Amino acid sequence: MAADIQASQSEIVHPLDHLIRTDRIPHIWCPGCGIGTVFSACLKAMISSRIDLEKTCMVSGIGCTGRAAGYLNLDSFHTTHGRAIPFATGLKLANPELNVIVFSGDGDLFAIGGNHFIHGARRNVDMTVICVNNFIYGMTGGQVGATTPVKAKTTTTPVGNPDAPFNLPLLAWASGANYVARWTMLHIRKLTACIEKALTRKGFSFIEVLAPCPTNYGRKNKENSLETLRLYRDKTIIKNNVDPSELDMDFEKGIILGEFVSRERPTCIENYDRTCRIP
Repeated sequence: MAADIQASQSEIVHPLDHLIRTDRIPHIWCPGCGIGTVFSACLKAMISSRIDLEKTCMVSGIGCTGRAAGYLNLDSFHTTHGRAIPFATGLKLANPELNVIVFSGDGDLFAIGGNHFIHGARRNVDMTVICVNNFIYGMTGGQVGATTPVKAKTTTTPVGNPDAPFNLPLLAWASGANYVARWTMLHIRKLTACIEKALTRKGFSFIEVLAPCPTNYGRKNKENSLETLRLYRDKTIIKNNVDPSELDMDFEKGIILGEFVSRERPTCIENYDRTCRIP
C-alpha cells in the first residue's frame, strides 16, 4: 500500500511545472511571504494570455522578488540591483518581437532603480512591469525603502519612518505608462486577469501588487502574515478609473485597488521608427 501511495504521488504533476525550473525548488521565500503567490499569478496569466512563450523573457533585479527570474523555465535575466528595466529595454530594442516581463520588488524598481522606471515609462517601452511591494528591503536586511509607510519600523528607522512613501500608480501615470493597476496578493483572480490584460497590450504597463514580508517588515512592526491579509481584506476597496493622486498608501483611511490608467500612445520603437527612419 505504501509503495502504491508513493508511486501515485510521484506521478502528480503541477499544472505550472513546465514553466518552472523544478531542479531549483524548494525556493528561498519565507513562510508567509506573498511573492510566490504573485509569481504563480504571473505564470497563469502568461498561459491564459496565449502569448508566444518561445518569444517571452522575464527580467528581474536583486532582492527577494528578483529570484523569480531564476525559477522561470524560459529565457530569463537576473540582473544587477536597480537595473532590471534598462536590461529589459535592451532586449526589447534588440528584438521587438519579444514579450518582455519585468518582475521585481519595490526597493529594486523604485529606490535604486527609480530613475530607470520613470524613463522607461516616459519612453513607453513595450514591456509589462510587475512590482511586488512589501514596503521594505526584504533580502538585504530590512532597511527602510521608497514605499515604507509613515511610522513603520525598519532596521534603519527603529523608531518609525518619518518620510512619506511613493504613490506608485501616480508615479507611473505621471511618467507616461499606458496601463496602471494595483492589487494585493489576496485578490489573486483579479490580479491574474489584470496581468493577462497587461501582457497583451502595447506600451509600458505597470502593476503594483501588495504582499506581506513576515520576516523583516512583519517582525519589526509586530504584524504576522494573517494580520496583513486581514488588512488587505478589510482595508481595501476596489474602484477602477480613480484619479491616481487619490491612491496614497494609508491603511487607516483605506487602500484603493483596481485599474486606474488605460490609454494608447506610440511606443518607444514606433516613435523611433517614425522619427529616425532614413528616407
